[in-house]
Amino acid sequence: MMSRIVFYEDRNFQGRSYECMSDCPDMSSYLSRCHSCRVERGCFMVYDRTNYMGNQYFMRRGEYADYMSMMGMSDGIRSCRMIPMYRGSYRMRIYERENFGGQMYEMMDDCDSIMDRYRMSNCMSCNVMDGHWLMYEQPHFRGRMMYMRPGEYRSFSNMGWSGTRWMSMRRITDSYY
Repeated sequence: MMSRIVFYEDRNFQGRSYECMSDCPDMSSYLSRCHSCRVERGCFMVYDRTNYMGNQYFMRRGEYADYMSMMGMSDGIRSCRMIPMYRGSYRMRIYERENFGGQMYEMMDDCDSIMDRYRMSNCMSCNVMDGHWLMYEQPHFRGRMMYMRPGEYRSFSNMGWSGTRWMSMRRITDSYY
């Protein structure tokens, strides 16, 4: 089953549209702006800057008639990344400091507060071994988010998140499909 998202220039699914079934690093050649979208299948991360940069928003199956202004995006989405369906185990190591330094904890399930669970005041690097995750700026899965796919992330500040504290993590499960 292929993932599919349709972006519309205007609110309520009006105006020109662009259908996407995979990653798209720059949508500006397809749409001048984006104020609504419809996720027909799958899950996507959308970004307010090209090349998967800037603020990120997780979108699962559903209709978003005025999603862009609701989330504070001025001209809307500039790039999107398809999140592949995953049915295996989940495993991620989080580190207190950059380059995998300081305290380390291994997670296999959602964590609504690293401060409450681990007495850890910040997470500055991580290694995602299995699964796809969302990291949140505030406890209880609130605030800005960052999509983490399998790989090593040695420095969140080098990724453009300088000064941001990541305080909760959630698995992206196949129940969203």
